[in-house]
Amino acid sequence: METMLKSPCEEQHPREAEDSHRKHEQNNKLSEGIKKDIQKLYEAVPQLANVFKIKDKIGEGTFSSVYLATAQLQTGYEEKMALKHLIPTSHPLRIAAELQCLTVAGGQDNVMGVKYCFRKNDHVVIVMPYLEHESFLDILNSLSFEEVREYMFNLFKALRRIHHFGIVHRDVKPSNFLYNRRLKEYALVDFGLAQGTPDTKIELLKTAQSEGQKGSYLQSKPTVTLGNGVSLSVTASKQIAQQSASKASNKRSSSLSKAEIKQARGGKEESAHHSVQRSVFGERNFNVSTSTCQENSSTKLIKQSKIIDISSRKLLIKKKIISTKTVSNGAARKAASGCPSNLTCDCYATDRVCSVCLSRRQQVAPRAGTPGFRAPEVLTKCPTQTTAIDMWSAGIVFLSLLSGRYPFYKASDDLTALAQIMTVRGSRETIQAAKTFGKSILCTQEVPAQNLRTLCEKLRGTNSSSTRSKGATHSDSPHDPALPLDMDKHCATKSLGKEVQHLQSCQEALDGALENKAIDRKGWDHVPDDAYDLLDKLLDLNPATRITAKEALLHPFFKNMRL
Repeated sequence: METMLKSPCEEQHPREAEDSHRKHEQNNKLSEGIKKDIQKLYEAVPQLANVFKIKDKIGEGTFSSVYLATAQLQTGYEEKMALKHLIPTSHPLRIAAELQCLTVAGGQDNVMGVKYCFRKNDHVVIVMPYLEHESFLDILNSLSFEEVREYMFNLFKALRRIHHFGIVHRDVKPSNFLYNRRLKEYALVDFGLAQGTPDTKIELLKTAQSEGQKGSYLQSKPTVTLGNGVSLSVTASKQIAQQSASKASNKRSSSLSKAEIKQARGGKEESAHHSVQRSVFGERNFNVSTSTCQENSSTKLIKQSKIIDISSRKLLIKKKIISTKTVSNGAARKAASGCPSNLTCDCYATDRVCSVCLSRRQQVAPRAGTPGFRAPEVLTKCPTQTTAIDMWSAGIVFLSLLSGRYPFYKASDDLTALAQIMTVRGSRETIQAAKTFGKSILCTQEVPAQNLRTLCEKLRGTNSSSTRSKGATHSDSPHDPALPLDMDKHCATKSLGKEVQHLQSCQEALDGALENKAIDRKGWDHVPDDAYDLLDKLLDLNPATRITAKEALLHPFFKNMRL
């Protein structure tokens, strides 16, 4: 690339020369901040300077930063490497589990491997091969249909590989599946949120998962109000709710007793939230600003004195009155321990949430991942989550590729995300599927399912010449033409209103582009029914019947492609 910039072609192509000059200036502007970060990394892990020359900072996330570096080989050749610096607050067990995922499952079938690992105190740097890749958003609308087919095939190869070892990635999305368009190389990266299945072959994931169950409780809004009196709520069945409330009460009492023990030893009073163990999976609640202890909350603990026996102390603490006041949406909530778990809920199958449900702890379930890619069972906090959640995320990626829209879903909270899924997959279908994993969803407005082919073609602005397959997608309904671009006004929600307008503007731009006769369709006018059949199976609302990675690779959509 540098040779091209220094070649005489700059004189023949002044626009390219101008672009390269602009990029060079941007790099200089960014270099000040990046240089400081690089210097801090050298200071934190001094041994890196003996092996690598860090060139640039190429990525930054909540739990890590990624740098581009070169290593001087004995042959004299400089090899590019990617250095992932994990933040010091990362749980050691979580770091070890991520490393084990990379070493056991990585290195083949499009799964990123690991070359070295450096550690200095609580700073850990994972060294991985560097794969130069393009931004998904930049190439989305320039990809041919055949490239999309190859992209999904290679993604399923990577998922089949990690699922074979019992690894649930939990954060499958385009930015975590690197793609070098020129070399046709792919790499699934970032196992920082990975979890293990019950039969996982990654031993550290078993330990991490058991430790994660002791993490903080994550709460989200129990109901969401849509436009024109339409509301949506998700609850567990009465039996599940009572069991979860009982377990939450016991866990809370246990954690509070730990706080009292620490308090007695330290000789001073400490607040309750210090006793709750942080989740080792880095899971965060994107819906509220705090997790275990919300703002405007005060917890008063009655201090125990002159108690030597720990078991007796725990028993007495459980009997003490713990008053917790939390203000949320203008309604006062009582602590879970202050409400008996055997109280009968009186809001079931209604469009409101009663005080009994508000006083109970939310059901504990993993919800790590990226908004827009979370499966329905994750959004509804189903405690049993399998590798099927990765296949749903892959389906969302496929939906973006077929429709030309990224991100396809963008919601501020889980229930709004669930409502958006309903606009494509249908409210009745979503409610029925939720029952299979013990969840009850109430939606006061029935939203019909969309035809996937019609939806994608309208968003992309193409009309396929292929005949629709009746079994490939949902059957057409009178509402099918009413896609999210122009859905009925009484179904449109305030949270979706801006996105509807955005889609309308995108549609107008696409319509204008279609008027150009020289447009290169790149195979998008001959999308086979098999593509939408596979998409339908990936976006199966029931995780038990959702297609697996192994089955997806054998789908007719990938015929004549080598495994």
